[in-house]
Amino acid sequence: MKRFHVHIQVDDLPASINFYTRLFAADPARVEADYAKWMLDDPRVNFAISTRGAKPGLDHLGFQTDTAEELAQLKTRAEGAEMALLDEGETSCCYARSDKHWIIDPQGIPWEHFHTLGNIPVFNEGEQTAGGSACCAPGKAQSSCC
Repeated sequence: MKRFHVHIQVDDLPASINFYTRLFAADPARVEADYAKWMLDDPRVNFAISTRGAKPGLDHLGFQTDTAEELAQLKTRAEGAEMALLDEGETSCCYARSDKHWIIDPQGIPWEHFHTLGNIPVFNEGEQTAGGSACCAPGKAQSSCC
């Protein structure tokens, strides 16, 4: 089963954590100095916020899959519709190791399709600087990617 994914850039992480915790009536599943994530079951959503982007607002949308097979189905669907696809394969970002690919909708909004393989203790294992990210969505220079 797939889980809808939304990632929003915020200016004030503590205030946003407080707001979304009240809105969802649930504590975040993960909180870091620059990131928080709720894994909601009703509705089934992976909702993430971070302070790593260029400006506040929608960073990207996506689908998190429970299996590699579901991820392969999403990839086949995107390729069959002749969508430009960036296949990152296995990568690490957003405190997780995932297999993923990206597509961009006609409005320029990045969509991330990913299958999480495990957690990692840092935002991105290959990160060179505190503010940068090697796992950017296509077309977004400072995307936070999860």
